[in-house]
Amino acid sequence: MSLNNSPNKNEMPCQDPKVRAKNFDEVALGYTEETAVDEANRCLGCKKEPCREGCPVQVPIPQFIAKIKERDFAGAIEIIKTKNALPAVCGRVCPQESQCEKYCVRAKKGDPVGIGRLERFVADWEMAQGVKLVQCAPSTGKKVAVVGSGPAGLTVAADCAQAGHKVTIFEALHVPGGVLMYGIPEFRLPKAIVQAEIDNLRKIGVDIQVNSVIGAIDTVDELLEDEGYDAVFLGTGAGLPYFLGIPGENLNGVYSANEFLTRTNLMKAYLFPEYDTPIKVGKRVVTLGGGNVAMDCARTALRLGAEESYIVYRRSMNELPARIEEVHHAQEEGVIFNILTNPTRIIGNDKNWVTSMECLKYELGEPDASGRRSPVAIKGSEFILECDTVVVAIGQGPNPLVPRTTKGLDTNKKGNIIADEATGATSKPKVFAGGDVVTGAATVIKAMGAGRVAATSICELLKNS
Repeated sequence: MSLNNSPNKNEMPCQDPKVRAKNFDEVALGYTEETAVDEANRCLGCKKEPCREGCPVQVPIPQFIAKIKERDFAGAIEIIKTKNALPAVCGRVCPQESQCEKYCVRAKKGDPVGIGRLERFVADWEMAQGVKLVQCAPSTGKKVAVVGSGPAGLTVAADCAQAGHKVTIFEALHVPGGVLMYGIPEFRLPKAIVQAEIDNLRKIGVDIQVNSVIGAIDTVDELLEDEGYDAVFLGTGAGLPYFLGIPGENLNGVYSANEFLTRTNLMKAYLFPEYDTPIKVGKRVVTLGGGNVAMDCARTALRLGAEESYIVYRRSMNELPARIEEVHHAQEEGVIFNILTNPTRIIGNDKNWVTSMECLKYELGEPDASGRRSPVAIKGSEFILECDTVVVAIGQGPNPLVPRTTKGLDTNKKGNIIADEATGATSKPKVFAGGDVVTGAATVIKAMGAGRVAATSICELLKNS
């Protein structure tokens, strides 16, 4: 075992861009054992462990990488799972470049260690061997209700079940997994991976009730008072789409990103008529926005048969909030970037179908409150962009149903549930919350971190009650 002094990360093997732009198979193919060991040998094993600073769930990163160096892959995954309940998911969709890898000492003179790629490798290795289930403590007789089965809810369920509590997840849709199932495309996160993680939760005793809309079938108060739950966790996510409020947004052919991705991912529209859900995608698709969701939509459009797929974004390429890897993959696949551009209206025909979009060109001015330079419209720069489908991917807000039907639950002016960052506790006794419903749309690992905090508080509460 010797240190690999290469300044460069081992490349992630991927499907050919021209081939993958026409299929929904996973783009990244994963490291081999030899590549994983070679990449692990780039890790310096720093005593101060700066990489852990950027991890919301505090995975012991140098320790699991040290096990990979020794080819002890079982030991590596065991270490990861002490902190991360969804390693195969996080290895694929975490923005490592702005989290753990951002603090890697190797990044001072080259590429950081491929921490996310190594996490994915050992998680996939374990799945191939057969997952070793976690041991649960003896039953405490306490009941925990988890509302929402996204990354925050799944983390709370896993931690509380391990502590010996009886956990029931209530999921509004017909398939559990939340944003992991409806929001992230198959080519980035295969649904079989998410399903396997959910199956493992069921094996340790978690009950999952689908088609269960809390706030409609039962309120939070009814769960506590009538159903006998000792604590409730709210992880209902950010499923309320935002729109621009420009003329023409109600035309046929305009989708919110939520609808476009849910139809495609969860309801398998890309396999129509084998599956019942149709989706209309024209020849020229424009996606408004510059985040990961926008990249997902633009890349999905190509796979659904669009001849041209555009990103329209009002800042420059340097300000794109999407992961570098996702932007790179989109460019490779042929997505066209119309940057420093913003729509002013969507234009339709006499049958109310989209035919084009009027846009304005922009330039960058002074930085705004977020530190990014503000876009400023260039007078007289209007132009028409021909298109027949528009996907609005400019963000989303919290689902309002649970807050609206729960007495004594405080929310902020955006409708997000107010929860203590250190405990996950809300203004309502025995009710905790975390993930996108609290923070607004963020990352999978941040939601998991919030879930872990809330689960710790729930277990503490139940121990003392």
